[in-house]
Amino acid sequence: MHRRPAQVWLFDLDNTLHNASYASLRDINERMSAYIERELGLSRQAADALRRHYWVRYGATLLGLVRHHQVQAAHFLHDTHDIADLETRVHGHAHDFAALKRLPGRHYILSNAPRNYVRRVIHALGLQRWFDGILCVEDMHMFGHLRPKPDARMLRRMAARLKVHPSQCVLVEDTLEHQKAARRVGMRTVWVQRWRRRAFEVPDPRRHLRWRPVYVDRCVLSLQELCR
Repeated sequence: MHRRPAQVWLFDLDNTLHNASYASLRDINERMSAYIERELGLSRQAADALRRHYWVRYGATLLGLVRHHQVQAAHFLHDTHDIADLETRVHGHAHDFAALKRLPGRHYILSNAPRNYVRRVIHALGLQRWFDGILCVEDMHMFGHLRPKPDARMLRRMAARLKVHPSQCVLVEDTLEHQKAARRVGMRTVWVQRWRRRAFEVPDPRRHLRWRPVYVDRCVLSLQELCR
């Protein structure tokens, strides 16, 4: 990996570029459960269980709701990601942001979140100038169906859209299932654990880094390590 500089870097957003566990994920999960409770007429306990079930089964709660309950994706995404004070809570790490400037090649955001949410976070972090584009859930439709990460077909199509072979892409993520799909289409993968370790309270993050799935090229605690 060190000898083949990436031409295209695909960065996840939440818990990869910023501490979403603090800034937004708790609110988003709460809003998702409230949405399911209201729209499907379930108890809060049942709504929580269904939200988690669809996340595990499909990699995105939204997919289960669209496929099994005919929920309108745009309505769900707006309702669950419209956080009033989001900008006041968003924060990342200055050294990570400095590293973005030094990485060779093109940089893109590849997020399952809606475009308005991604733009709000990126602008709050002051990172908009360091990215060549934003690829959001609105861009992840194929043949009339929504196909967010970890859909391998969508990842292959994104590479074609950027006019590169998948092997010229590196997916930088905190979610292993997404990296497994990326490796399946030939992308290289980096597992970022800076914010993930805080979210899951790993007592010794360096010890945790010693375990690396075969489909992960590299584990890092910070984006600075990508420049070494």
